[in-house]
Amino acid sequence: MSTEHTMQTPIGPVGILVSDGRLCGLELRPAKTRHPSSDDLLVQRVVAQLDDYFRDGKRAFSLPLSLSGTGFQQRVWQALCRIGPGEIRTYGDLARELKTSPRAVGNACRRNPVPIVVPCHRVVSAQGIGGYSGATSGARLEIKRWLLSHEGVIL
Repeated sequence: MSTEHTMQTPIGPVGILVSDGRLCGLELRPAKTRHPSSDDLLVQRVVAQLDDYFRDGKRAFSLPLSLSGTGFQQRVWQALCRIGPGEIRTYGDLARELKTSPRAVGNACRRNPVPIVVPCHRVVSAQGIGGYSGATSGARLEIKRWLLSHEGVIL
């Protein structure tokens, strides 16, 4: 059984999708507002942890996840989870760690189903901020800038 919910945050609405007791999706600025059909305890936990994070950018997440992706994407997402709040890595750093290319790391970041919780915003280009959720300009990049600034990162 899955439950959807939309919460308001400092970066705009965030859509939450939980299924079978695990967080499986976060959508930044979803086109449609959704509210849970029941008092789903995991949705409440996700909302509480996101609220905590938006109050204090150094807060970490502890949520059960179900992330659909290839084996390679899973490896990249696991590496992202090891980057702590307020820290950044370059696409090249992760590529060397995972023995792949920076572009492959960027593509896996773009496919991350739970941005913020799996912190792909903490990965930047060697020349600057890089992209975010497939965008290299506009609202999504402004979200990445806000998240990094919120965590104390100055680029």
